[in-house]
Amino acid sequence: MKLEVGKRALITCGNWFYAPDGCTYRSVFGTIHGVHSSEETLGVKTNSKSTNWYVEIGNMTLAGCQIHYAIRCDAVHVGKAADWNLHEGNPVEYTRPGAIYMAE
Repeated sequence: MKLEVGKRALITCGNWFYAPDGCTYRSVFGTIHGVHSSEETLGVKTNSKSTNWYVEIGNMTLAGCQIHYAIRCDAVHVGKAADWNLHEGNPVEYTRPGAIYMAE
């Protein structure tokens, strides 16, 4: 399903990023406001070695090259998440802060 301006989406990035609240996240959820060129976003035309498109979602702008997954959805869970790791060869479950930034 394609992303549509005015609809909500969850976008997962290739790297952790800092959001306006000062925390790091891996994904962002919000309303898509547009897909723009580098000239519209940065005021300069980039070359072939740079990102040349950006997605404006909620109160953020993401570089197109950082987007790995995009899902059209109306709601997401942004609270704590269940996770696990191995300790001395045994799985240990724990909760961690969520990795989705609510951009609205």
